[in-house]
Amino acid sequence: MFVVHSTTPFLETWVHSLLGSLAVCLVALVGSFVLFVKPVTLEKSLPLLMSLSVGVLLGNAFLHLLPGAIRQTGDTQRVMLLTLAGMLLFFFLEKAVRWKHVHQVYSLNPRRELTPSATSPKPIAQMNLLGDAVHNFIDGTLIAGSFLVNPIAGWLTTLAIIVHELPREISDVGALVYGGYSPRRAVWYNFLCSLSCLAGAVFLLSTGQWLDYDPIHTLPIAAGGFIYIAACGLIPELHKRTDANPSGLRQQLAQGLFISLGVSSMLLIIVFEKLVNT
Repeated sequence: MFVVHSTTPFLETWVHSLLGSLAVCLVALVGSFVLFVKPVTLEKSLPLLMSLSVGVLLGNAFLHLLPGAIRQTGDTQRVMLLTLAGMLLFFFLEKAVRWKHVHQVYSLNPRRELTPSATSPKPIAQMNLLGDAVHNFIDGTLIAGSFLVNPIAGWLTTLAIIVHELPREISDVGALVYGGYSPRRAVWYNFLCSLSCLAGAVFLLSTGQWLDYDPIHTLPIAAGGFIYIAACGLIPELHKRTDANPSGLRQQLAQGLFISLGVSSMLLIIVFEKLVNT
């Protein structure tokens, strides 16, 4: 819990925390490279970006969020229950998004044909935005909590989060474009979601001195959301691509390779974190 006695002046802690959170927010703009890619090239590369996103989401959940929560709480059963709760939460949220999506199409279609619009974003893309917002909020609380300890701990935490976010932000934009957003909207919405990092920092700095809040217990819920998005949203979309072209062995191998690259990027971050902590 972040109820600590900081030796750093209060105003300085706020300034450092907001600057660190803003730096993490700006990392979201690395995905803007899609704006400079030709539409044909982008269309061909989307399944690979989607595969990368699957690897990053699963690697993030199983290699970072869950081990971190278990290590901090020492209660594996509680962490697993919260992970399941996160998956169920995202299941019901997707149901709500799908219901709203179908209801809008039904009310706008004069023939009352319940066929989704080809231009409307898929519900899983909207769920991805929600999952990112929750994750970024948690990052903001972790950054602010570290700065409450001391500035060095805060900036080391910020650096670790930035390195962690780089591959995730690139894959997230690709997943949003694949989910139906235009490249420009995908970049914009991804950046807006990143601002929840600032909200998390402000929340903790404003309430952390008297509110009994521990973001560690929120990590498994975020992990459950990421597992749900990857396993129930993105992987089925990849299967649809390969089912449409059963003979495309090269495409299937490429998807597997990029999933492995996504997981490997999370493993590299573990190595980086160990080097920083030694």
